[in-house]
Amino acid sequence: QVRLVESGGGLVQPGGSLRLSCVGSGFLLAHYAIGWFRQAPGKEREAVAYISNSDAIIKYGDSVKGRFTISQDKAKKTVYLQMGNLRSEDTAVYYCAFRTGDSPYGSGWYRQSEYDYWGQGTQVTVSS
Repeated sequence: QVRLVESGGGLVQPGGSLRLSCVGSGFLLAHYAIGWFRQAPGKEREAVAYISNSDAIIKYGDSVKGRFTISQDKAKKTVYLQMGNLRSEDTAVYYCAFRTGDSPYGSGWYRQSEYDYWGQGTQVTVSS
């Protein structure tokens, strides 16, 4: 059973930075991908970033391009989301999700239905 655990959320001032971690366990697949999503109160869940296990495919949502960076440490089965220049609109619960296999060029990475397992989420609040 795949298990994902997020951490690193908290309260940060506008313009600040945070690094989220997603630690995975229970899988030995050669091909998979991890996505980060977020959901603000009263809004739909939004795709934030994506990385294939080969590092060959990385994607970002338009609202975070240039501010967020996704990376991974495969030995630790950990995916990171480095968030910079944070804004109040980045306030949300952030989730990581596991996609079994991958698709050419990461197509469909932004669809929640493409993912098989989800973490419990970590709260990020950007406020002065």
